[in-house]
Amino acid sequence: MNQGLESLQPYPFEKLSRLFAELPRAAGKTIPLTIGEPQHAPPGAVMQILADRAYLVGKYPSTNGLATLRAAIARWLERRFGLQAVDENRQVLPVNGTREGLFALAQMVVSGGRPGAVICPNPFYQIYEGAALLAGTEPTFVNCHETTGFLPDFASITREQWQTCQLLYLCTPGNPSGAVMPNPMLQELIALAQEHDFVIASDECYSEIYPDESTPPPGLLQAAAAMGNTAFRHCLCFHSLSKRSNLPGLRSGFVAGDDQWIDAFRHYRTYHGCAMPLHHQAASEWAWSDEHHVIANRIYYREKFSAVEPIISQVLETPTPEAGFYLWPKTPIDEEEFARVLMHKMGVSVLPGSYLTRHTPQGNPGARRVRLALVAELADCVEAAQRIAHCLREGW
Repeated sequence: MNQGLESLQPYPFEKLSRLFAELPRAAGKTIPLTIGEPQHAPPGAVMQILADRAYLVGKYPSTNGLATLRAAIARWLERRFGLQAVDENRQVLPVNGTREGLFALAQMVVSGGRPGAVICPNPFYQIYEGAALLAGTEPTFVNCHETTGFLPDFASITREQWQTCQLLYLCTPGNPSGAVMPNPMLQELIALAQEHDFVIASDECYSEIYPDESTPPPGLLQAAAAMGNTAFRHCLCFHSLSKRSNLPGLRSGFVAGDDQWIDAFRHYRTYHGCAMPLHHQAASEWAWSDEHHVIANRIYYREKFSAVEPIISQVLETPTPEAGFYLWPKTPIDEEEFARVLMHKMGVSVLPGSYLTRHTPQGNPGARRVRLALVAELADCVEAAQRIAHCLREGW
């Protein structure tokens, strides 16, 4: 048995279920602000394409994906990040959602038994840690504290640690803070990857949810191209339709960047056996080609933030996120106890920040924080915020 299995920690929502087990619940409707599953309606065109192309389940899909899908992705990258001539045949590969792709990448990149081969942010998407452990290494965590604007404190990583690194996971915009890595920071990391010969995997699944249409978050490939690295050497970005298009169940995303690593990943995935179903590919092609539904989606989230943030910020210290659909407020008491009180008294479930982090010698950036996912309907998000404010004003 893979010994990494013994090191895997329970998923955050398993911990949450245990935390709330046998907890007396408040009367009335429970409002969950925990899991980041979009609740807005998926595009009607996607649903129609899935129905019309359902007959394609009778055919095997290829690992490489449909040429038309890869072309739609390449053109989207060019439009969105101002890139020139992205090669859909060599620099783009569909994956079954970023979760599957981010996990599989570590199995290909990491040399088993090499300590410190993976570096990742803290808080983090638990897939990064699990991928590292099952690839035979222990991840090195880089804290994202308030003092660094909730961006990873890469100054804490030594030259020796960079030299040991084979794979660096980024998450920008960040989960849960919504902090966005600026181009200069991304370019410094690209320079380090070139110097120490590691791969950067930039998880950018929240990049299409942001408050200002004029200032979309930058991406890794954009930063690479701006510094003359137009071949995107050492750079891989991951994008998904889950948040962008409200299609979490479609399990559709892509990886793009360095053609040498894309080619190796394509070879790995031929054995991995995870090609995207053809009718999903057809629907994905439409979704990457249309921006109208994405703009409408951003408007919905802006309405929620405009209504909810003023209520929460009156009672909790709450940084304004640069992107994404989470709030990351500081709690007046232990984050687990805070979550239990809210569920018990108010019927509102929130995710303790420590469920998204690990303890490090530099501290735990998830302590005394909770994540609030503004994915429910506007009225429910507002009611949940009002319940939280009422609970805090009434005292514990």
